[in-house]
Amino acid sequence: MHNKNIKLVIAGLIIIWSVFEFVKGHIWNGISILLLAGIFIFFYFKNEILLLAFMKLRKQDMEGTAKLLDRIKNPSTALLKKQEGYYNFLRGITLSQTNLTKAGKHFKKALDLGLSMDHDKAMAKLQLAGIAMTKRRKREATNLIAEAKKLDKHGMLTDQIKMVKQQMKKI
Repeated sequence: MHNKNIKLVIAGLIIIWSVFEFVKGHIWNGISILLLAGIFIFFYFKNEILLLAFMKLRKQDMEGTAKLLDRIKNPSTALLKKQEGYYNFLRGITLSQTNLTKAGKHFKKALDLGLSMDHDKAMAKLQLAGIAMTKRRKREATNLIAEAKKLDKHGMLTDQIKMVKQQMKKI
């Protein structure tokens, strides 16, 4: 896990190397080296550990996702603001199986830091609604479900929203 600023320094040095190759007349070398710099710039904006954690999550490997997230020692300095939001989102998902209180804190922090996609915001609010429902806070859960329904524009979470509403009627 490299600090975000180190990635930019490495990309800058590679770009300088690329310019040197262009000046020497080695055009294809310069282009190839620029592509290498592009990889470091890409990983500045999209953290490699978070990308791997999302792949583990798609395979339903919660333990592997948690291990990958543990590799990020200090998320506030190692990640950008949105990346830290997704870090907390993933951490909340992994903790929602074992510790609902900590998971709720991570989901709230993820929403505060910001998530890019509306369906991710809807998922976080739906998870918070489920946590509020288990703690017998029906009004808060109802508000969170309504917000999640508004954010779910493509209908990806309609089944989960219906399921949570049915469970809320039982309370």
